[in-house]
Amino acid sequence: MFSTVLIANRGEIAVRIIRTLRSMGIASVAVYVEADAGAVHVRLADHALRVPRYLDMEAVIAAAQSSGAQAVHPGYGFLAENAEFARRCAAEGLAFIGPPAEAIEAMGDKIRAKRTVAAAGVPVVPGGISDLASWNDFPALIKPSAGGGGKGMVLVRSAAELPEALASARRTAEAAFGDGTLLIERYIENPRHIEIQVLADAHGNVVHLGERECSLQRRHQKIIEEAPSPFVTAERRQAMGAAAVEAARSVGYTGAGTVEFIVDGRSGDYHFMEMNTRLQVEHPVTELVTGLDLVELQVRVAAGEPLPFGQESVRLRGHAVEARVYAEDPARGFLPTGGRVLALREPSDVRVDSSLAEGLVVGSDFDPMLSKVIAWAEDRSSALRSLDRALGSAAVLGVTTNIPFLRALLAEPGVVAGALDTGLVERVLPSLPLAAPVPDEVLAAAALAFHTTPQAKDPWEIADGWRVGEPAWTTWRLESRDGIHEVGVRGLPASGAEVRLPAASPAGGSGAVGAQATDAQIVGARAVAEGGELAVTLGGRAFRFTAAREGETLWLGREGQAWALTRHRIGDPGDRAGAAGAGDGVVRSPMPGTVLLVKVSQGDQVSEGQPLVIVEAMKMEHTVTAPMAGVISELPVKAGQSVDMDAVLAVVDTEE
Repeated sequence: MFSTVLIANRGEIAVRIIRTLRSMGIASVAVYVEADAGAVHVRLADHALRVPRYLDMEAVIAAAQSSGAQAVHPGYGFLAENAEFARRCAAEGLAFIGPPAEAIEAMGDKIRAKRTVAAAGVPVVPGGISDLASWNDFPALIKPSAGGGGKGMVLVRSAAELPEALASARRTAEAAFGDGTLLIERYIENPRHIEIQVLADAHGNVVHLGERECSLQRRHQKIIEEAPSPFVTAERRQAMGAAAVEAARSVGYTGAGTVEFIVDGRSGDYHFMEMNTRLQVEHPVTELVTGLDLVELQVRVAAGEPLPFGQESVRLRGHAVEARVYAEDPARGFLPTGGRVLALREPSDVRVDSSLAEGLVVGSDFDPMLSKVIAWAEDRSSALRSLDRALGSAAVLGVTTNIPFLRALLAEPGVVAGALDTGLVERVLPSLPLAAPVPDEVLAAAALAFHTTPQAKDPWEIADGWRVGEPAWTTWRLESRDGIHEVGVRGLPASGAEVRLPAASPAGGSGAVGAQATDAQIVGARAVAEGGELAVTLGGRAFRFTAAREGETLWLGREGQAWALTRHRIGDPGDRAGAAGAGDGVVRSPMPGTVLLVKVSQGDQVSEGQPLVIVEAMKMEHTVTAPMAGVISELPVKAGQSVDMDAVLAVVDTEE
């Protein structure tokens, strides 16, 4: 067995691998880039070495050699499915904790993979690789042979669309993968995405560990996964498992891998889609229903040990569901977010694979996945409820996440019933409450928190509002994504105060400044801050928030949601008459990132919708446009500059 293993990865998967290595008595070596110097995986590893880039194969191998590691675990992503890296490790005497390079190559080419598994008797989607222009079975799906992640995939519904679709897919494939080779397949409407976990050793043993349901996706990105699938019967599991085992055998596979199938939700027919020659993000659900540690088994197989069990010993018990927590904003089209983690509350009664810590800066250099929350129970409905409760107990303040979206998705009737397909998320997305207004209790809590100040000796300076006659109101102007809200407070929050809440707007929720609304409401209130929490009583109702403050911005978290409220001072952008949201002419960055291009100059005349600035984050470009016609009066950014989310990029003044 190895005494030291280097982990060629970062984030939650590196943390998860370190945990297993420690339980096995194996020393762990982390690698990191400068941006990750304070990351959790660096702190937890026994040793840590800096490399220029996570994709720098020579630097990673040199780090393994200098640390005395005998093996390298690639995790997933980065170098995990790089055949050249697997060969370089072998050439340097390092065990690659994954399959042979030949298996990676065989399954990395979709055309070759389909041929290989079809020859082994595994069902494949009917398709073609030559004379694509004459294909006549529609609808059809065009795919790059070398691709992944949905890039270059084009749905074609008629022969008339085919020529342009082929040209478009080829352009994308050449740009993204350097290879314009395409294949075409029959398109299965609203299929289920079901994958089989396989394990193989170097002694000829191959087993499967059942299936995972991965149909809840958005733009080919998995969101919530579960095991077992609510659709798969014992007979279908046996057949699909046998097909997956044959697919693994056909390429001489060793280690942990996943065979993905596209399944017709009506007939149950299944077809091979691809094989991921690595550990999957969603592997924890399989671990929870089998009781096996897949990382430990990977390590043991790489060390030459045989699998310690056969197929007849594999049993699935209960149900497990996983939700991926991303630094993204569903209300802004799922754009990446970022920031410093000011306060963190992670669930304690379920499994959490996480790379988060208070003080950690979430930037735009890497994938936005922050953690995974995984719940297990005896049955599916209990597991779903457990996951929802766990997400409701979580708080990540300082970084906007998709947790409210995950909870809304878990409550969808189709999800609850298990009637899943890969198009479900996109169909229900418009009906999900992704941009709900800030609740009254949150505005009240924020105003009370800002109002709480140390006692002063001068009675005129005490925040209770005491005056000769009636106590005075202190008005707090709070800026949220909804706009600017005026909340009045008089009295001392700790001993008893009153809060004057903004009137309800016609659209529901609390009204922003300038909204046409009914009279404001006044309620009794108390607030006590202790240990990173804020306890608020409002009109006889009690609320408890996780709270953290950064400068003039207060973050409040409750039931999985988080709100950022910033003290807005007179004269700040948005105070012009009639200003509301984008109507004030202030153009803000929709995500933290880097300014790629500034397309205007100060003083330029611009029209509504004209591109002003391009911001890039996590390899995603976003063009920010003018909210109105006018003149660029302020332009505080330049190309190459890093910007935070909501940073001012430009100000457009209307012409009078």
